[in-house]
Amino acid sequence: MNKNINMIWNPTEGIHIAFLTIRFYSLMFVVAFALGYYIMKKIFNNENESLEKLDTLFVWTVLATLLGARLGHVFFYDWAYFKYHLLEIVLPFKFEPEFQFTGFAGLASHGAAIAIIVVMYFYSKKIIQRPILWVLDRVVIPVASGAIFVRIGNFFNSEIVGNTTSNTTFGIRFVRDYFSPQEAMYKTHTTNADVAYQEIVSNPKYANLLAQVPLKHPAQLYESFCYIFVFAILFYLYWKTEARKSEGFLFGLFLVLLWSIRFLVEFLKESQGGFEKSLGTFSTGQWLSIPFILVGIYFIVTAKKRRTN
Repeated sequence: MNKNINMIWNPTEGIHIAFLTIRFYSLMFVVAFALGYYIMKKIFNNENESLEKLDTLFVWTVLATLLGARLGHVFFYDWAYFKYHLLEIVLPFKFEPEFQFTGFAGLASHGAAIAIIVVMYFYSKKIIQRPILWVLDRVVIPVASGAIFVRIGNFFNSEIVGNTTSNTTFGIRFVRDYFSPQEAMYKTHTTNADVAYQEIVSNPKYANLLAQVPLKHPAQLYESFCYIFVFAILFYLYWKTEARKSEGFLFGLFLVLLWSIRFLVEFLKESQGGFEKSLGTFSTGQWLSIPFILVGIYFIVTAKKRRTN
């Protein structure tokens, strides 16, 4: 048997409890927000800030992340579709060609980043009454940790996969990315998507279908692994150095590190759509990352001028 066939990724959607399915992707968001709250609680205690203000920050950040990520996907990657399906922007359904529950299948990190920055501006003015850069220097630490788990969630969803590769060490066969649920059920003559995928993976009768699934880079895991270092660097600099006193430095460093990683990993990713065809050279994700990197460089360079006592 070809050893490449063994490198297969075919997880179920999540944990099935009676009629309810708790998706692994959703669980990763829960972990990200819970860990983020814990980290910010430590920071607020260290800064002698009220935890009541932290509760407000948590709620605002969750809403900004989800709403911004959704709108980012709509406008940056798939406006050609959504401009004719406006209700699907805010509803977790597809109405054409037939009614289908989809969940909010489409979140863009660039949109989330923009929304968080906007919300932090109002939070700094209305709630905590500190400079916005003071807030952003601290918020980026839990945001970096959250990015690790969001990409793991993408891996569980078999989405944002990499380009095809012949590398049998890193390449993975994403069965659920290659075959849609409807296609898998049709080809295996079953009426349940999970059963259909399992048939393709384990039933020798459908070995020819499994052989069609190409090896692809697990780009989500590459990103997630690199984000561990982004988080570790920011965490260390906040707690072990005086970097937090140079307003904007940690925020700028976050922008440069995280979006540079995103820019580089995009070379290994399949196209996610968007406006890249009209601009060429880079992907949509890369074009959107460049402004963040440049802004980050500006804040790093000018941080010393804003150093606080």
